[in-house]
Amino acid sequence: MFRTSLISVLIAGGSMAAFAQTGSDPLSYAIVTPRPINPAAGSTNPSAAATQSLNPYLGSVPGGKLVEGEIKLTLAEAVSRGLNYNLGLIESQQTDAVVKAERTRAFATLLPQITARAQQSYEQVSLSEIGLKLPPQAPFRLPATTGGFGYSEARVNLQYPVFDASLRGHYQARKAAEAASALSTRDSRDVVVYAVGTAYFQVVASQARLDTAKAALASAEEFASQVENEFNAELAPEIDSLRASVELRAARQRVTDAENDLEKDKLTLDRITGIPLEQRWTPAHEYSFMPLPEQNPAQTRFDLKSAQQSVAAAEQDVRGARDQRLPSVSVGASYGTGGLNPGNYNQVYAVNAGVTVPLFTGGRIRSDVREAEARLAQREAEYRDLEGRVAYDVRVARLDAQASETSVNVAEGNKALAQRAFEQSEDRYRNGVTNYLEVVQAHQAIVAADENYISSLFSYNVAKISLVRALGSAETRLPAFFGE
Repeated sequence: MFRTSLISVLIAGGSMAAFAQTGSDPLSYAIVTPRPINPAAGSTNPSAAATQSLNPYLGSVPGGKLVEGEIKLTLAEAVSRGLNYNLGLIESQQTDAVVKAERTRAFATLLPQITARAQQSYEQVSLSEIGLKLPPQAPFRLPATTGGFGYSEARVNLQYPVFDASLRGHYQARKAAEAASALSTRDSRDVVVYAVGTAYFQVVASQARLDTAKAALASAEEFASQVENEFNAELAPEIDSLRASVELRAARQRVTDAENDLEKDKLTLDRITGIPLEQRWTPAHEYSFMPLPEQNPAQTRFDLKSAQQSVAAAEQDVRGARDQRLPSVSVGASYGTGGLNPGNYNQVYAVNAGVTVPLFTGGRIRSDVREAEARLAQREAEYRDLEGRVAYDVRVARLDAQASETSVNVAEGNKALAQRAFEQSEDRYRNGVTNYLEVVQAHQAIVAADENYISSLFSYNVAKISLVRALGSAETRLPAFFGE
């Protein structure tokens, strides 16, 4: 069957089956379970993009030390590396840091602002410019300027908004936005688990295909040698020898293709998890069939909770915009010393309080309120849509997991039947009942059955990863679904 690599599936963004990687013709009776295995398309996280070039969850910041030799990598270890080095999660964490800074800045506007200021001034004032002059009958006249003089002072200033409902509303909005960002980051971790799990099981499937191809090659070499000996002894026709040679070459080609596909799939996982590309590793387990957990786990989707907090932030923005119509109260004070020089400094201070009432703002407040209300309506619509999408994700993931579970059982039965048919074909050929064509066809049926089982098991594991992501809290659910 035609091989569709993980990257091309991730870019495609549609629901695709797990295709084989042998390089032979497609099998019309192959059991495939349509399953979206796109971390971007399968996620409701708004930061996920639909193409590899724009999807940060398919990239990473390479980290970790290069270990000599080959290491055994488990699914849990791959997920742990992805959570440390995946680019999408790093970008989400930095966005969260920016939102926290905005909340801190909004809180700072509610606190007293204290500054210290010292100055030294030296100036000359024109008396005529300021209109200062004596009456004409005065015995003398004022000079044109005051002459140069100096003055210095040092003060501590205080400004405090005692009551400003608009600033308080803005702070509450930023506080809700911070909570939404934190929840979005937690959801990004689930997206990373999904992306890493999908890529990891692609490697597991490719490793299984390589092992199957090598076993098929060994069997083909052994049988080709037997047929060649029989042909040389004039016990078999030349056509059987030619068929055996063709089957042997095809088996060697399948091994070459499987090795190439395996290495590329490993590089894909390296890019997602930050593993050095030079590091040699293999999957630690085969991850054979494991039934779905019997319990019905509760849903904990952080992106849905994040959207709910975004609605709360939009509501606070509306309240803050409306509160601009209310009066605000502020106080200010300063205290210090000043004089011509430090030797004759005197105590100086000032205290003031003010009330500001907006009377006419040219429609600015009205436009701010309308803009905030429009954003609130948008956030509410997005939240309601996300509720439906999350419910859809869970239902689809459950259906796919159940269908894939059945497919694995059927494929396993077909694999056993194909093996029995091959053994009987070998016996019939050795006993002279049939020719080598029947053996070739039986061997191709084994290859097809093995590939079908590997594809079905891969689809099943990916369906479980999708269900884990759809339910939320993917990190904590992995042991129940995969035994880690």
